[in-house]
Amino acid sequence: VSRLHGRYHEMAPNVVPMDYTKDPDVKLPMQLIINMPELKENPFKERIVSSFSEDGEGSLSFNDFVDMFSVLSEMAPRELKAIYAFKIYDFNTDNFICKADLEQTLNKLTREELTAEEITLVCEKVIEEADMDGDGKLGFADFENMISKAPDFLSTFHIRI
Repeated sequence: VSRLHGRYHEMAPNVVPMDYTKDPDVKLPMQLIINMPELKENPFKERIVSSFSEDGEGSLSFNDFVDMFSVLSEMAPRELKAIYAFKIYDFNTDNFICKADLEQTLNKLTREELTAEEITLVCEKVIEEADMDGDGKLGFADFENMISKAPDFLSTFHIRI
C-alpha cells in the first residue's frame, strides 16, 4: 500500500498530501492516471480507470487507486477479475455485453485493423458460442462461463506496479 501511495503521490505531489487528515477527499483526474507507464499503452486504459472510479467521472481517490491495482494484481481471485473485466467491456453500461460492446472491444484490440464484415463475423461468433440463454447478448453468467474456458485470462488481466 505504501508503494501505491508513493505512485499516487508522485503523479501530483502538489495535490496529494502525505498526511490525509487535512484533506481526505483528494482525487486525481483520469488524464494523470492513464498516462502512468503501466496503463498508457493499454487500449482499455480509459475503461479501466472509469470502472474503478467511484464518482463515475473517471477521477480516482487513493482508495479507488488501491482497488484498481488490487484487482489487477496477479494475486486477485478470478471471480473478482471477472467482475471488473465485465465492467470494462460493457461500454454502454447496461449490464450486458452486446454486439456494440464487442465491436468496440475488437476495434480497441485490433487498433481498428479489421473490416466491418470481419468485426461483425467475430461478434456474431462470440455471441453464438457464449450466449447460454439465447437473448443475443452476454450477461455476467455468460461472460464468466466464457472466460472460464480461457486459460490465459488470469495471466493477461493484470498490471504490475
